Amino acid sequence: MVHLHNKYLTISIASKGAELQSVKDSTTQLEYIWSGDANFWGKHSPVLFPIVGTLKDDTYYYKEHQYTLQRHGFAREMEFTVEQISNTEARFTLVDNEHTLRVYPFHFALHIIYTLQEKKLNCTYQVKNNGADEMLFSIGAHPAFAVNGAYNDAYLEFNNDEQLIRYKLENGLMTKKTEMISLKNKQLILQQELFYADAIVLKELQSNEIKLLNNKHAHGLTFQFNDFPFFGIWAAKDAPFVCLEPWCGIADGTMHNQQLTNKEGINRIKPTEDFNRTWSIICF
Repeated sequence: MVHLHNKYLTISIASKGAELQSVKDSTTQLEYIWSGDANFWGKHSPVLFPIVGTLKDDTYYYKEHQYTLQRHGFAREMEFTVEQISNTEARFTLVDNEHTLRVYPFHFALHIIYTLQEKKLNCTYQVKNNGADEMLFSIGAHPAFAVNGAYNDAYLEFNNDEQLIRYKLENGLMTKKTEMISLKNKQLILQQELFYADAIVLKELQSNEIKLLNNKHAHGLTFQFNDFPFFGIWAAKDAPFVCLEPWCGIADGTMHNQQLTNKEGINRIKPTEDFNRTWSIICF
């Protein structure tokens, strides 16, 4: 486990999956991250790479070869190498190996950098193409935030949206069915029934900042993200948490032909190029 700290926040990150485990107020010990109770969902903040969501039949094709990848890819289950840069910064690295090349035929380096700045934690994804061919990939975040007290006392506040267009899932795959979710004063009251039919998947989100707030106390957080074209909001059934998930990539559609080159939201980088995205948590 790697720890970052300053006078405001104390952070814990596991080397397995480079997964954020804990964000605590250094004074009050208030925990902002979901506990990982396996009775509901045993993770905290997995990294989704090199796919986001589910592949049709867990299978894709690239250059006439068939490959199998489980939901959300392999990075979340792998050990990263760790460089503790300072008390407020750590860098985690995963590179291709014999295992990854069997299921994903690209040479890569994935760096995940956590940086603590006063009450703000930044998480930066850097993907580098170390191969001779164009690299195709998806990447996304899946942080789960604790909801203390009654679930429907908590709400999400969007900075630029008056309504949400939810794209419905069928067995984890995208459909063309949509549902309009109206917001009141740009706010969505959390209700556990919202997630009984899986995640709220958004393709046209205008916001780049979402606050998690509570009617019964003043503590909360601001979640910031830029240049993530897709977004998911999710919780396990009747669980006291909510996931805010910015994605560069999305699950296959029910009618997808399973060709990686045709996958919706796929990212492409040329040899020696890299790709960078950052999301942040501001605690209060």
